[in-house]
Amino acid sequence: MAPTKVLTGARVVLPTGTVDHGRVTVEGTRIVATGPGDAPSDVPAGASDAVEMLDLTGHWLLPGFVDLHNHGGGGASFPSGTADEVLKGVHTHRLHGTTTLVASTVTGDLDVLARRAGLLAELAEQGDIAGIHFEGPFISPCRKGAHSEELLRDPDPAEVRKLVDAAHGHARMVTLATELPGGLDSVRLLAEHGVIAAVGHTDATYEQTVAAIDAGATVATHLFNAMPALGHRAPGPVTALLEDERVTVELINDGTHLHPAALRLAFHHAGPGRVAFVTDAMDAAGFGDGRYLLGPLEVEVADGVARLVEGGSIAGSTLTLDRALKRAVTVDGLPVEHAVAALSANPARLLGMDDRIGSLEPGKDADLVVLDADFTVKGVMRRGAWVVAPRLG
Repeated sequence: MAPTKVLTGARVVLPTGTVDHGRVTVEGTRIVATGPGDAPSDVPAGASDAVEMLDLTGHWLLPGFVDLHNHGGGGASFPSGTADEVLKGVHTHRLHGTTTLVASTVTGDLDVLARRAGLLAELAEQGDIAGIHFEGPFISPCRKGAHSEELLRDPDPAEVRKLVDAAHGHARMVTLATELPGGLDSVRLLAEHGVIAAVGHTDATYEQTVAAIDAGATVATHLFNAMPALGHRAPGPVTALLEDERVTVELINDGTHLHPAALRLAFHHAGPGRVAFVTDAMDAAGFGDGRYLLGPLEVEVADGVARLVEGGSIAGSTLTLDRALKRAVTVDGLPVEHAVAALSANPARLLGMDDRIGSLEPGKDADLVVLDADFTVKGVMRRGAWVVAPRLG
């Protein structure tokens, strides 16, 4: 039997708030107790005689991060890499605290996307990823961003269903321009099959976006980006997505995609329970500057910012969620608890996985992140095993 691990002394962010000098006890792959205090009195009867005590005084202890929207990292591409390369990208993000990750595709030929879904579904079946997010091809050419325009298509429900079926039960989310022909019917189809319909890369009006939400759309793909700006006479999709309590809004908090005031606006109107930080990361995350491919398009990464070589559009990000957390607290001035909810509890709930992940509670997976006082990752645990052994010196 694996030794019981008792982590003490840290500032522990629990669903009920932050506990100074808190304690989390792990047995095997699960959390068995949390709360204040330093004594291992909560070690369950029958546990291994070996008890590992770890003093985390001066550190933060947070639930593992959950990324809904991620195209790769560590030099590896989720839309085009081999299974081993996908695992390399997943591991890169785990080193930065992301213990649960949904792999995102990009626009491509429908048959190619279906084959890609089959490969990713095998990794989801093994538990390496939490599912598949199809971003494209059912998006607006007016707001295509870093997607190949000649491969875009209207969201025909039969074609949407083809991709969902190709994922063998592991399709988690599909981003759609719901104003296009077939958009609302596709949203209804996704809702019926338990797949998240996300409004994104859209040129929709306010009224069209309201109709999509009423049809079952529940996520805004990287809010503000790849959609019309908020206007006082044409409020557009941003207003509709922020004001409806049924919608969770993704935010890419890397300092490039959003001005801090836009981020604070989203938190103010959506509230801390309806925001999910995502990376929208591509291959260069955790790897470095250079030239990469995002689907069929060439991307130049310079000073950590990814842009298409042709046209200069932002092409995803090089963000990791630990950086999103640090920026949220130190630059944007968010309470730590609100930032942690956006990184963990909110996306876990959206995925329907909040019975297992997303918070530090007894019975849940022992997924957690140790950070120093400056919010630098010092340790990462996934399902009770250290991915990054704590570095506390």
